[in-house]
Amino acid sequence: MSWIIKNYIKETRENETGAQVYPPGLRHPVAFIYPNVYHLGMSNLGMHILYQMINERGDSACERFFLPDKRLQQEHIKSKTPLLSLENQRPLADFDVIFVMLSFEMDYDNLLKVLDLGNIRLRAAERNQREPLVIIGGPCATFNPEPLAAVADAFVIGEGEETVQHVLDTIYREESKQERLAALAQVPGVYVPSLYTAQYDDEGEFTALLPQEGAPEKVARQWARDIDAYPHTSAIVTSGTEFEDMFIVEVARGCGRHCRFCMAGYCFRKPRPRKLENILADIAKRPERTKKVGLMGAAVSDHPQMAELTEYLVEHKIPFSVASMRADMLTEQIAHALAQSGQRTMTVAPEAGSERMRAAINKGITEEHVYNSIELAAAAGMRNIKLYYMIGLPGEEDEDIVETVEMIKRVRAKMDAVGNKGELVISVNGFVPKPFTPYQWAPLCNVRTLKKRFKILGDGLKKEKRIKLITESLKETVVQSVLARGSRRIGEALLKAHVEGRSLKQVLKEEGLDAEELAERELQVGQPLPWQHLDMGVTQEYLAAELQRSESGKFTPMCFDGCRRCGVCRE
Repeated sequence: MSWIIKNYIKETRENETGAQVYPPGLRHPVAFIYPNVYHLGMSNLGMHILYQMINERGDSACERFFLPDKRLQQEHIKSKTPLLSLENQRPLADFDVIFVMLSFEMDYDNLLKVLDLGNIRLRAAERNQREPLVIIGGPCATFNPEPLAAVADAFVIGEGEETVQHVLDTIYREESKQERLAALAQVPGVYVPSLYTAQYDDEGEFTALLPQEGAPEKVARQWARDIDAYPHTSAIVTSGTEFEDMFIVEVARGCGRHCRFCMAGYCFRKPRPRKLENILADIAKRPERTKKVGLMGAAVSDHPQMAELTEYLVEHKIPFSVASMRADMLTEQIAHALAQSGQRTMTVAPEAGSERMRAAINKGITEEHVYNSIELAAAAGMRNIKLYYMIGLPGEEDEDIVETVEMIKRVRAKMDAVGNKGELVISVNGFVPKPFTPYQWAPLCNVRTLKKRFKILGDGLKKEKRIKLITESLKETVVQSVLARGSRRIGEALLKAHVEGRSLKQVLKEEGLDAEELAERELQVGQPLPWQHLDMGVTQEYLAAELQRSESGKFTPMCFDGCRRCGVCRE
């Protein structure tokens, strides 16, 4: 083994508290890949939760793999050292099963790099009986697994806590690869792509996905009805992450706000707050080295006992942070609690700068809510404000971007008026249409138009020295859009691009397809979709109705007990 790689693993492990290492041979080895660098992967709470659950079985040992940085990748190649686990420095190819947590479309190619470095053949069909099964889960696997259908032996659709034990039980019970795949296809929430055939018309348009005999026509998303039944904290604390030496605690899962652009709001519905006493018990058991507690969830500020939770943390002098707050849920008490914990930036996501567009996306936040949060932040001593926006939302016009510029200037003026001289950071991304949202049929905004609107924003703010503008690459926005709504044919192009060391855009062009045209296509309600064999619980009729409500700016109230609107709670 290269001493550079050996030293990297040694230093990484020495910097961790909580990793579980079992001598080889005592338990079934289970590999867990997060296809990005350690710094980002160890910030993913889902990976921590499943790591604990796999190790708690008693018969399995979970060992972690990440994408090495570019320098280490070259060292692996130069020294012919295969990718090794952090726990036992075991080669990836030595594992019977490989779990993958896939959160972002831009990590698809990273996964292929990790498999290459681990000497794992990329195509599931080419891996023999002795080679590992590759099982992919996470948000991207849940809403559209098709671009990686040739790579994965199986996908976990939905929340892994509900499925991971059944998957391992099945793999350990069956002997041959064929028997394992056939049995996995019968596990609720498991999709085995090799048991389905994609069909296309003469123009290459997707028309159907046909299951083999015995494979289910629909694969239903699995979700935890009782989230308190599972671990919900960091398994390992380390300074080498986005959240340095932070103990992350999930306080709630899912969001019931019905924002029409948000995949998480539909694929992880319904909203489920954890019991306060269980959250406090988790915090009490945190490792001694913990610097801060991170409160995590899709809608943390919607927790019904948020005030009591933050009050407890302040009273017991436990520093904490929250990733972002809804502007309409921030109170004086919570703002002071955050400031007392050392938080210096209040983060709010208006998403759109005009009232018209906020109504269209069902955000439910007014400009007054944002001003109120600035006042509360200033009074509590938080100097900096960060706002998240999107450009290119369905129905948007140039005038909406002009209004966004004006809103940002008004926010800066409001900060000055309340004596807040800190930094105003504006983070802006291009809107990407996602499956299982009302905007799954909507096009990516024309790239030329997007460029113009980003320029309107940049030009409008360039004289504002105390406003920092951060924007995402439009090239990445296009690739995300192509992959998010892609079929197996897009997956084939992705594999070819990776193997040949070229861009996806180049390979698609060679095959007579234009990446921007694919991303900018408007799909028709009722046409076959590559992800239609999956059942998120939310009905297509409900999504189509929400698309119509978006066009007229009609408000949809958040989830409530006894509601049967979208289909998730129909059981």
